[in-house]
Amino acid sequence: MLTVFAAGCAEQSDANEDATVSEEAEPVIIGYPPWDDARANTFVLKQVLESEGYEVETVNADLGAVFQGVAQGDIDIYASAWLPTTQGLYWERYEEDLDYVKNISTGARIGLVVPTYVTIDSIDELNENKDKFEGVIQGIEPGAGIMATTEVAIEEYDLDYVLSASSTVGMATELQDSIDNEEWMVVTLWQPHWAFARMDLKFLEDPENVYGEGDNLVIVARKDLSEDRPEVYEILSRYEMELSDIESIMLDLDEGTTSEEAAAMWIENNSEKVNEWLGEE
Repeated sequence: MLTVFAAGCAEQSDANEDATVSEEAEPVIIGYPPWDDARANTFVLKQVLESEGYEVETVNADLGAVFQGVAQGDIDIYASAWLPTTQGLYWERYEEDLDYVKNISTGARIGLVVPTYVTIDSIDELNENKDKFEGVIQGIEPGAGIMATTEVAIEEYDLDYVLSASSTVGMATELQDSIDNEEWMVVTLWQPHWAFARMDLKFLEDPENVYGEGDNLVIVARKDLSEDRPEVYEILSRYEMELSDIESIMLDLDEGTTSEEAAAMWIENNSEKVNEWLGEE
């Protein structure tokens, strides 16, 4: 078992008690990488399951560890996989041990993004404007799918640029600073993301289609979840979120609201949708 998941194990019973803990008594474990769209879905789903009496634990880890944890059965659910493109490499690696439960959103998108005042519109215009961008594409965490895809884009377009790894927060902070100073900057970014509600941004066109036509946000689960946790699986099979809903939660998170508070506010304002997930329509 991976060390990062040790906190998700059910407590051992005392020696004088039955050592076998029933499946229904064990917590549901949801893993998520350090991105706000994943936090939004994770904590909404957590509170929905808790409202039905389940104990739920969350595990925050890098993307590769989340996929590996679900494949190994140490994590039950990853509620915000970007497929088929952005996180497709992880799916291909582990798909035999994963359950593709359902698409919860459609139309998600990744790519290279610039402020709207930047006067180019396509990735293939980057080289001729290298000096204005200082030859840097500002990225996020090095394990992210968008970073791997951007490495492919650099090769495909023969870009004379360095892809600089950072954090999602660091990237957004530098982007805002550049906009405040009306400087040119190109970043790896995706939608849904709160930055599009706060800043005037545009995707650069991708004529080689490196970043794909768009992604679905997907719930993936460990292979046998439907068999040993059928009621949980039923809720997952009805769960869906509009991109606009996810972005609204992400805005709250960016403003300093905790994951638990942001999820609770969204649930309170969307009781009809939640009831549909619970089969109580």
